[in-house]
Amino acid sequence: MGYHRFLNSIPKISQKLKLYHSSINPNSSLLLLHYNSSINNINNHLLKPIHYQIHTQISIGYPSKPQISTYIHKTPNNIDNNNIENIHEISKEAERICKLVSQNPLNDSNIDSSLSNAKIDVSSPTLIVEVLKRLSNAGVVGLSFFRWAEKQNGFKHNADSYNTLIESLGKIKQFKLIWTLVDDMKRKRLLTKDTFALISRRYARARKVREAVDAFEKIGKYGFQIDLSDFNRLIDTLAKSKNVSSAQQVFDKMKNKRFKPDIKSFAILLEGWGQEQNLLRLDEVYREMKEVGFEPDVVTYGILINAYCKTKKYDDAIKMYHEMETKNIKPSPHIFCTLINGLGSDKRLDEALKFFELYKSNGFVAEAPTYNALVGAYCWSMRMNDVFRTVDEMRKSGVGPTSRTYDIILYHLVKARRTKQAYSVFQKMSEDCEPSVSTYEIIVRMFCKQDRVDMAMNVWDQMKAKGVSPGMHMFSILISSLSFENKLDEALKYFNEMLDIGIRPPAQLFSKLKDVLVEEGKENIALDLAHKIDKLRKTPLVG
Repeated sequence: MGYHRFLNSIPKISQKLKLYHSSINPNSSLLLLHYNSSINNINNHLLKPIHYQIHTQISIGYPSKPQISTYIHKTPNNIDNNNIENIHEISKEAERICKLVSQNPLNDSNIDSSLSNAKIDVSSPTLIVEVLKRLSNAGVVGLSFFRWAEKQNGFKHNADSYNTLIESLGKIKQFKLIWTLVDDMKRKRLLTKDTFALISRRYARARKVREAVDAFEKIGKYGFQIDLSDFNRLIDTLAKSKNVSSAQQVFDKMKNKRFKPDIKSFAILLEGWGQEQNLLRLDEVYREMKEVGFEPDVVTYGILINAYCKTKKYDDAIKMYHEMETKNIKPSPHIFCTLINGLGSDKRLDEALKFFELYKSNGFVAEAPTYNALVGAYCWSMRMNDVFRTVDEMRKSGVGPTSRTYDIILYHLVKARRTKQAYSVFQKMSEDCEPSVSTYEIIVRMFCKQDRVDMAMNVWDQMKAKGVSPGMHMFSILISSLSFENKLDEALKYFNEMLDIGIRPPAQLFSKLKDVLVEEGKENIALDLAHKIDKLRKTPLVG
């Protein structure tokens, strides 16, 4: 199927199916996956060869995000038809609320007034959590909404809404307020160990390793028993936050003294060193794992194969796959995804297609992650007709396409400088699924690199109209482009908006903007911004 036929064939799918590919931030789904279900997060691997950042949680075996239950993130197979309409209504109402709070000046009184006049039914805790998730990149706004909701008659926050707000506030490093919320949760008997895992993860992401470990230790101080699963979650959190050396240090310090490691403990470190592309340290951990009596299982093999693919040792990855076969260990869908994606990125398309056929012959049902890997493999060879044919097959099989599918396609079209085609695909994709924040980032970045900042701002406005909140990197892209084009008024508008929602700008971004302001004789504005940033850094929000 050719490109134009592909665009014209995108069906006007029902609202029921649209729900599952809504504009929910992909990072907002906080799912604690069990050891035997490690394939569920493989979507996040399919863009690994992409060298700019799309903010996804890389995970193979043991995600560090604790579970926050919500109807919104369940799949169609897990929901009966009676619930679908209710979920759709929650999704649409959450979008309406996010648009409302995003379009108002950022202070509590204005937001309170707008929300109070909007006739919002707060009887659904799921709605409150969904709104907070959609505001995950706008912690100050999320806090205002949280405060407004708790003042409504008959409403009480649950653990999910607290944890979702804590996740959001952690992104803007409001840790003092976070611990105030923890004490509040304890008084209301809502506190669980999941909350401490969330806080550790946000500290680790902020490169505050000591504080991340301290948050782990506070599990005991708040009256909970620390066990091996908590230890594993800590080292997983550190490893996934690019602190694998610290994870190894914690492991070496605590193993056999406070905790006896299990195979999950070793697999977490294997994954961490694999992501760092440090095969020497990976081999050391692998040898230690076998010396203490653990033989590799399917998850371990998946981690090793991924490590080899990440370091472009594809033949070694294939050898590892065949070693599994000799041991009668059945490969998981994740392993097929990894090989299809890796071989595809090396333009060994025929071999990638072979593993896709092996995936099907092993009896696995069609899944979006595997199809996304196939789409990526075709994209690396710029076989776009095959890409669109595969997307159509996904649609017929009822497994997509998802926003992740479109992110893959758009990345490769932009990389090939087929920007008109990329923008055309972007404009049509909402008939299949809503763009995610990473999708908008791809298009905004594309236009900024083309010096079409006017188009970038148009896409930005579309995003805000959908109630999607941009993150720090997206603000940085747009502000840098506006500064470069000497559009200072617009650059200052977005810079102040970023500060207003509590996002601290990167030092390099402010330095560039400051230089332009000084050059234009606007030192006073630069000084005011410096004071505002310093206040944001030093002054915690009030809970």
